Amino acid sequence: MLHGYREAAQRSSGDKEYTVGEFVHLEVDAERRVGTVRLDRPPMNALATQVWREIEAVTIEATERDDVGALVVWGGPKVFAAGADIKEFPDWTYQSANDGGQVLHRSLDVLARAPMVTIAAISGYALGGGCELAMACDFRFAADNAKMGQPEILLGLIPGAGGTQRLPRLVGLSKAKELVYSGRMVDMVEGERIGLVDAVFPVDDLYDEAKKAAARYAAGPFALRLAKRALEDGTEMPLDQALRLERQLFAECFATEDAATGIASFLEHGPGKADFSGR
Repeated sequence: MLHGYREAAQRSSGDKEYTVGEFVHLEVDAERRVGTVRLDRPPMNALATQVWREIEAVTIEATERDDVGALVVWGGPKVFAAGADIKEFPDWTYQSANDGGQVLHRSLDVLARAPMVTIAAISGYALGGGCELAMACDFRFAADNAKMGQPEILLGLIPGAGGTQRLPRLVGLSKAKELVYSGRMVDMVEGERIGLVDAVFPVDDLYDEAKKAAARYAAGPFALRLAKRALEDGTEMPLDQALRLERQLFAECFATEDAATGIASFLEHGPGKADFSGR
């Protein structure tokens, strides 16, 4: 699914200061097959154009590694990402904003389409582009101190990294309008209630809980990747096309080693006892 993205990212960087891994690192727990996309641009993990490019490149690296079966996106214990680097904006014109928007969208499209399960682990602020980064993941685990929102309207802007599209798909159109129009921040009591986040933990437990969940998915069958494709792609299709896609992917399951393992294990030992290889 991601074939050729690494070369495209390198060709499109157009920035001599661009260095993969300066602000975003891939940390791998090979034993549990969990990778962490770690944002590291103190103090607020501001999402400059270079950071977006590094998120894309690091995500691609993770998908190409055999020892990464699930991915956690984390900004550290204090802040996830407080939003775009506003210092870039005064020089932007219509054309440069359009070009910059392509970088943002491509970065998050690569993350959203990563074949493995992805979990955003959100501490502190996840605002603007930080909120959009979290929404591009399959799941959002938040610390009880987290604040999320799309405050772009307060700058005379609209969300530009998928917020107007992913937010209503999570919380519904009316609630998304209220959040985008007001630019207000959401605490995690409300965030969990409206479906913006999937689970809330004490801040000291957040990263470990995200990694534990990721490890469970990483130990799952290859069919998890096919299920993700069916859900992500199918919900964007008319029902008849989506059902054809599901039928195709269901059939593809039977060409995997894990399906043979799972069926045999069920018949011999009952459900939930198979040891999958991820193939």
